[in-house]
Amino acid sequence: MSELAPDDIDDRRRSIGARRNPETEQAILEAAEAIVAEEGIAGFSIEAVAKRARAGKPTIYKWWPGKTALLLDVYHRHKPASVHTDTGSVEGDIFAFLTGVFAHWGDTGAGQVFRFVIAEAQRDETAAASLADYSAERRIQSGAIFQRGIVRGELAEDIDVGLCADMLAGFIWQRLLTGRIERDPVQLRQVARQMVRGLLASPSGGEVGA
Repeated sequence: MSELAPDDIDDRRRSIGARRNPETEQAILEAAEAIVAEEGIAGFSIEAVAKRARAGKPTIYKWWPGKTALLLDVYHRHKPASVHTDTGSVEGDIFAFLTGVFAHWGDTGAGQVFRFVIAEAQRDETAAASLADYSAERRIQSGAIFQRGIVRGELAEDIDVGLCADMLAGFIWQRLLTGRIERDPVQLRQVARQMVRGLLASPSGGEVGA
């Protein structure tokens, strides 16, 4: 099955959003956001959101299959645009992505939300489906980093951009789940360099791509 292009995702979201009452949707998202900020994950539930937003639980479940899906929407609302900055090079884009994601996770509490989402997905099928849908969309966005590299002639035309995106996601998820979201720019630039240039020595013995 072919992946959705970013424009297709936006069209799908607009189609879904068209069936929602914008004011009610906004109230639900703001209530969910406030509960996470004030009470943390432990105090978050569909019941609490419904009460605070003055919305019916059936309405929330109609638009979000469970609290994980709602949490992911809250999480994504505040993800900085700089995460997907086009810097003009693949290494620069990866460095900007790593720096932006780790700052978002560390400075806003979003990291704890996403850790909870991952944990819920291990035990609940609905949560797993919500995370899978979210990850599929993010895979396309991250894959654009490498697609731009192909267009610019930086990367080989036969690389699998989806696999590259998986490798990038694997790195940040592993760091999140092991409590290692340090933002040392020297280290993050090295990660970007190794992802792009590889680990093999050049024939002359120097650094590949130097």
